[in-house]
Amino acid sequence: MDHLKICVYAISKNEEQFADRWMDAVSEADLVVVADTGSTDRTIEKLRARGALVYPEQIVPWRFDEARNRALAHVPEDADICVSNDLDEVFEKGWRQKLENAWQPDTTRARYTFVWDHRDGMDKQFPMEKIHIRHGYRWIHPVHEVLAYGGTEKKIFVPGLVLHHYPDNGKPRGQYLPLLELSAKENPQDSQTHFWLGREYVYHNQYDAAIRTLGEYLSLPASAWDEEKSAAMRLIAECYSRQGKNAEAKQWLWRSIAQCPYVREPYLAMARHAYLLGEWPLAAFVASEGLKITRPTGSYLTEPEAWGERLYDYGAIACFQLGQYETAQQYAAEAVRINPGDERLRRNLALIRAKLPGAAPEGQE
Repeated sequence: MDHLKICVYAISKNEEQFADRWMDAVSEADLVVVADTGSTDRTIEKLRARGALVYPEQIVPWRFDEARNRALAHVPEDADICVSNDLDEVFEKGWRQKLENAWQPDTTRARYTFVWDHRDGMDKQFPMEKIHIRHGYRWIHPVHEVLAYGGTEKKIFVPGLVLHHYPDNGKPRGQYLPLLELSAKENPQDSQTHFWLGREYVYHNQYDAAIRTLGEYLSLPASAWDEEKSAAMRLIAECYSRQGKNAEAKQWLWRSIAQCPYVREPYLAMARHAYLLGEWPLAAFVASEGLKITRPTGSYLTEPEAWGERLYDYGAIACFQLGQYETAQQYAAEAVRINPGDERLRRNLALIRAKLPGAAPEGQE
């Protein structure tokens, strides 16, 4: 296609630590627009020094969708493509050319790879779709906001376009809960809003509210994604477990496995539950079943812990307690291979090996 006018737009508040890195990453755009919602540091100064058009905005009462719509309103009417991202996100170099190569005259929106979490030795990634045409789109929902379109969408996937997330984990998230409660009130049939609200209640240790809200999520007709429903059931189980209601927790964990038996996460949750209760046959069984699953789905619900050493660790401990030392050694050796720096795992492996036939008595070579 001919040269397309591409505009990046974003919202900011006290992001000076990210300003230069972000401007480096979005420099391939023709224009960069930012709605600043009240920075008291040097965010505005630094962005303007790098060429961004920054518009101070007051959003009262605060809503993320309104803030993003204000930013979008500052994008010129003749922009061909609007790219929404945040200042703690970084595009890999060459993103513009990949976007232009994939864009078609009838495209309204683009999907690409978003690496949301780089912790625990496993990148957590899923498709993102915050690139769109200038007209017809608006942001909705006070938090966990999404783009809504007034017509029929034509989406494309852009191969090789990758956006990385490097958040400031020290930022408070206290505003999320009231905004999610508002979002659920405004969108009573929106299943994902109810899931996020229920999960947020868990984060705030409001277990009864979480159980109620996640139960409502599971009852909604729009709740059709097995992996997310399984995650909701695990969260309900976690609430019961923290309340000391282990029988109820176990019931919900079995439901979680049955709902989505092809992901590891519910098996890990059940193995952890059985380990804490000393139910070794159950822990050994679910560890074995979970380890038969060899590939994560890549959704935002993927838990890096499920794909590290932890399930092998639970399996090793359970098999050791059952006297199944050969199997325990296999699990323990794999756990050490995955995380060789964990001294506890290494000690466990040595302890298991000492139980094998032909092992030297303790203190002898």
